[in-house]
Amino acid sequence: MSSTPDNLRYSTEHIWLRTGENQSVVRIGITDYAQQALGDVIAVTLPEIGTGVQAEIACADVESTKSVSDVVSPVSGTVIARNDGLENSPEVINSDPYEQGWLLDIEIDPAKAAAELAALQDAAVYARATGG
Repeated sequence: MSSTPDNLRYSTEHIWLRTGENQSVVRIGITDYAQQALGDVIAVTLPEIGTGVQAEIACADVESTKSVSDVVSPVSGTVIARNDGLENSPEVINSDPYEQGWLLDIEIDPAKAAAELAALQDAAVYARATGG
């Protein structure tokens, strides 16, 4: 059974999103459900800082022993930080997807933020959808 923290929002593409004190910056990663489905993560490709991302468009790749999967951004904005530690230790996504296995920090586009954040699921809805 996968873990679904209550303090996060979730996309239908199995990406979690955490807002911080500054509501204009969010952190994203893949969910526990997604990492279990992928299997052993062996590589991660992340966009460079300063790269623009669009909601519902792939912005990164996670490669496992089974396949390569797109990471579909849940929001539009600009990448302001990336978890470079995953380059040497991508398996952290399997062991700690919600903390050490985070992928990107994105400064969200204020014109699109409200609608994009409202489209995300809360933990209860996501858990029901994934059988968690």
